[in-house]
Amino acid sequence: MSPSPTSDAPTARPRMPVPDGTIPVGIALLVAGIATFAFFRIGTIAVGGEDEFTPIVSLWFATFALAPGFFLPLEQELGRALAHRRAIGDGSAPVVRKITRLSAVLVAVIVLVILIASPLIASSYFDGDWLMVLALMAAFAAFAPAHVARGICSGSGRFRDYALIMGSDGVIRIVLTILLAIVGIKAAGVYGLAIAVSPLFAVWYVWRRGALKPFPRYRAATVEAPSATHDTLDHWEPDIVHDPNDALDEGSPAEWNEVTPNLGWLLLGSVFAAALLNAGPITATLLANDNEGDFVTKFSFGVLLARVPLFLFQAVQAALLPGLSRLAARGELVEFRAGLLRLAYLVVAVGVVGTAGAFILGPFAADVVYEVDLSGRTLAMLALASSFYMLALALGQAVIALKGHALVALGWGIGVVTFVLVTWLSSDELFRRIEIGLLASSIAALIAFAIALQRRLASGVIPDQGSVIEATAPLE
Repeated sequence: MSPSPTSDAPTARPRMPVPDGTIPVGIALLVAGIATFAFFRIGTIAVGGEDEFTPIVSLWFATFALAPGFFLPLEQELGRALAHRRAIGDGSAPVVRKITRLSAVLVAVIVLVILIASPLIASSYFDGDWLMVLALMAAFAAFAPAHVARGICSGSGRFRDYALIMGSDGVIRIVLTILLAIVGIKAAGVYGLAIAVSPLFAVWYVWRRGALKPFPRYRAATVEAPSATHDTLDHWEPDIVHDPNDALDEGSPAEWNEVTPNLGWLLLGSVFAAALLNAGPITATLLANDNEGDFVTKFSFGVLLARVPLFLFQAVQAALLPGLSRLAARGELVEFRAGLLRLAYLVVAVGVVGTAGAFILGPFAADVVYEVDLSGRTLAMLALASSFYMLALALGQAVIALKGHALVALGWGIGVVTFVLVTWLSSDELFRRIEIGLLASSIAALIAFAIALQRRLASGVIPDQGSVIEATAPLE
């Protein structure tokens, strides 16, 4: 007799859905990556050559070492706190005000430090161009509202607006560059100011359309959770009845411990990670001789080409870690380990293909895209370092999802120290010493995260919604 249709035989569980916002954010990351390649090519032509473009290269990597490093943790904590308030029906305005004040203080402190060090920065880093120092301060200040706006959008579930802020920045930068070139401006500092102001256009646009408006507090209906099966728990969230006529106020007061429980460790880890990601061109600028400006620009082109796999990984990783974290949250650690291992295999495969492609096709791509001569060895070394960084990033985000914020800060710190020591001691050749330093530092961070992940899994820690949000914010 055939089994009854209502038998208790196990059925295949449906595949886990892609988290909200993955597709628009992934597209935005790809657009931002393509726009970066285009800006470097168009900018080089606009200012008259590689040597003239060198100050802009220096500004670019300094900006993206500082701004995401300091402001990404504020975005992460704001998104986490707002998501929690939205789930319980509480208003967002007090949290937004807290983070806005904190970002303003951070901007004031860092700009003051840059101002104090400006004579040294101008002479040693920007080759005496004071307008580039002004552009650096302006860029750092402009990225503060951009990251706060992104935090509001992610915590409010407005992922299309989040993607718009992230993706439009690069497009606007290209438009401004083309307009300056048409006018006939050649001064690098003016193009540096275009980098600085480009994030503000999208922030203004989403603010005008109301996407940054804080949500008020509402009375929440009591709704019972569904039966505790795996399938229903994957999709169920507390149901909040939002009746516009029943609005209470802007929300309960926000204490500092609501918006800063992990901020210190996130800030430290983010600064180290962003510094390591941009360390190659920054170090080349600092160590290059006066007649090697075009070499710095060429090296920066190579770094961008070597990051192609990292751009692609950043575009899809937001779909992977939430699913892994749900497995850990349900106590399914065997499945969690298997999923994490598959992710590692994928990253390794992408790294192998990317490194081989950089060695074989990289010189051709560099000549076609940027009209520069770079060796296959240089591009392969940069791609290999980028691959190890990508794997370290994946493991580090998994550790954050498992509430290992301090361990992640330690791991990226070990990477930075390794880069400084290896770059200092490994070679006298400018490019080679930086390439070896980037590779060694990424490997060191990877080892630290692998050990940390093993410890977190062995401890049986359970992730929550907040740690998952903090883990999946993209590092630019």
